[in-house]
Amino acid sequence: MTQRTSARDSVRELSTAVTGGIGESPRRPDGTLKVRGEFAYSSDLWHEDMLWGATLRSPHPHARILSIDLTEALRTPGVYAVLTHEDVPGENIYGLEHPDQPVLAVDRVRYQGESVALVAADHPETARRAVARIKVEYAELPPVTDMVAAAKGEGPPLHPDGNVVRHLKIRRGDPEATADVMVVGEYEIGMQDQAFLGPESGLAVPAEDGGVDLYVATQWLHVDQKQVANALGLPLEKVRLTLAGVGGAFGGREDLSMQVHACMLALHTGKPVKMVYNREESFFGHVHRHPAKLYYEHGATKDGRLVYVRAKIYLDGGAYTSSTPAVVANAATLGVGPYRVDNVAVDCWGVYTNNPPCGAMRGFGAVQAAFGYESQMDKLAERLGMDPVEIRVHNAIAEGDTMPTGQVIDSPAPVAELMRRLRRLPMPPENREEPVDIRDMPGGVSNTTHGEGVVRGVGYAVGIKNICFSEGFDDYSTARLRVQTVGGEPAALVHTAAAEVGQGLVTVKQQVVRSELGIERVTVAPMDTTVGNGGSTSASRQTYVTGGAVRKVCQTVRQRIFELAARKLGHGPDGLELAGGKVVDASGVVLADLVDVLGDDVVEETEVYRHRPTYRVDSETGQGNAHVQYGFAAHRAIVDVDTELGLVKVVQLDCVQDVGKAMNPQAVVGQIHGGSAQGLGLAVMEEIQVVDGKVRNPSFTDYLIPTILDMPPMTVDVLELADPHAPYGLRGVGEPPTISSTPAIVAAIRAATGNALPRVPVRPEHITGT
Repeated sequence: MTQRTSARDSVRELSTAVTGGIGESPRRPDGTLKVRGEFAYSSDLWHEDMLWGATLRSPHPHARILSIDLTEALRTPGVYAVLTHEDVPGENIYGLEHPDQPVLAVDRVRYQGESVALVAADHPETARRAVARIKVEYAELPPVTDMVAAAKGEGPPLHPDGNVVRHLKIRRGDPEATADVMVVGEYEIGMQDQAFLGPESGLAVPAEDGGVDLYVATQWLHVDQKQVANALGLPLEKVRLTLAGVGGAFGGREDLSMQVHACMLALHTGKPVKMVYNREESFFGHVHRHPAKLYYEHGATKDGRLVYVRAKIYLDGGAYTSSTPAVVANAATLGVGPYRVDNVAVDCWGVYTNNPPCGAMRGFGAVQAAFGYESQMDKLAERLGMDPVEIRVHNAIAEGDTMPTGQVIDSPAPVAELMRRLRRLPMPPENREEPVDIRDMPGGVSNTTHGEGVVRGVGYAVGIKNICFSEGFDDYSTARLRVQTVGGEPAALVHTAAAEVGQGLVTVKQQVVRSELGIERVTVAPMDTTVGNGGSTSASRQTYVTGGAVRKVCQTVRQRIFELAARKLGHGPDGLELAGGKVVDASGVVLADLVDVLGDDVVEETEVYRHRPTYRVDSETGQGNAHVQYGFAAHRAIVDVDTELGLVKVVQLDCVQDVGKAMNPQAVVGQIHGGSAQGLGLAVMEEIQVVDGKVRNPSFTDYLIPTILDMPPMTVDVLELADPHAPYGLRGVGEPPTISSTPAIVAAIRAATGNALPRVPVRPEHITGT
């Protein structure tokens, strides 16, 4: 045992010996591998003697299945299994929030791309050929495609309870309130895809106990496990999931895709089965952002203070429920934006149609609402002759204000400050020098313009987003931590089931352990279902909830270590601290090295962390404390528009965001850049084109996403106004920048063109009028 030192090193000085803690930006453990192309994604999985799975999908958005003939598929050499709904061993139904989607269609298909049959073969091409040989006789039915009509009860019901998934009302104040000035608007948002680069994929391996081990790219291991086990007719302990490398998610991996299918084929054949969707199939294999139609009416005083907001919001959920009820809740409860309004009447419907299923995507209902209310704020500012920043500052909510749901905001809400700081950021220079650099012009290197007909516009927008799950959901995460001596130094192993989908959670978990325990060597165990539920990697919640769980288990482990130290050092456990691999007393005197205190002992604990409770809102009034935390971000967009050709170049896109505490400053800025890029995509290019229920552009050739040439320079200003209710005061970061970037860009295009532009994405014909 190391003798007590007389040196009075402070805890702070010792802590500096451990780098990579909270507030720093350590290198990601997976970063180098990803940059070098050496990281193993789920599509890279391999197993000796494995088979390949493939799916037969419906070509129709709505049809009855009259017959299925598997004969030719079964005769195909190399085919090991061809399965239909009759082969589902358990319940032929699943669903993220409400089980209403069949594992394999029985007698009816409700969207183009619905799974009908499965094949396992010894080669992926063989599997695809066998799928093509399955003969299905369909009787086509008229598709339900109009979301507003579906909300009104028009058309045939697609499910037993009709076509309305959820109708939520928000009522506050006087429903008949009047105002000096009134503006109305009708807005529309197209269907956006998450466009993750890693397609759906995974590997199912049958186990000796009759169960199955599934290695899969997902956002929520335990909810997958529950649904898969139910469909397979197996107990949970016989369905074991391990997170494979995830190539992006953004909400599109919350629902099941190939999970049950791969496991069915593996159990049926007794061999490992790998499934990898191609890009076209991926467009049919996951949910998308809800298209929306919004009808807004804003009333204000002559000096620009909001008096009332009335809105009707329609969200197209497609064929099955997915997360539509929660998306409706967000769009409704956040439907007036981050503004003080005494009189509110918002109705929001989520409906079934025969369009592609829609569910979670970054921004989750708040994106659709923000395009509506921010367009209205610009329209109101123009009507009153006010500056668009000033009208937002004039009406901005702040800490202590009450939301339309009756919930009081009890943490910083710096909406006015975000706007003021945004306006003070430097503007880019005008590109008017000769010769013009065509790379900086609308149309870029396509050489469509040299500056003629190009007009510059500036636009602003601010958004609000709930953080973590809401409306009474039991939102928690579990963390297990082991501390022991390895190779002569203290080492920690942290284990959670929280999915790393590229956002950097693996790094944050290490940072928390280093800061809490002063241990440099922190390893993150593979994420799987052998540890308790970590919840979904969505709702900007993982740093909050899993970070909170890791902090909590660190505190428990630390207390255990102090009890060990007390026994070995003869010093009471009270007043001890861990710093820099040392045990120190309250005055900073080093008592012992941590490795000496640990010796051969292993300290291991598991803790569950829950945030403060939330409550489901009243179905008739929308009143209730629905959300645990709010996040805020604001954008300023500067665009150049070729008004003759309808082309747009986003010249600069600046963002100011309050993050509570920048746990990893570099990752925070990266999240803001990434979220802003997806908002830019929705503003000017991204849309799944659906005609009569059929997808017209299921490829990255025709579904366009921003490239490095489309992304402008960004100035990012990060505020750190701590939320007293959150671990470390942090605030979820990932979603808010997606919300305000889209309306800011469209506002800038409006400023340049004078056009109303009530729909996103903005197309060239919307600008030129042709």
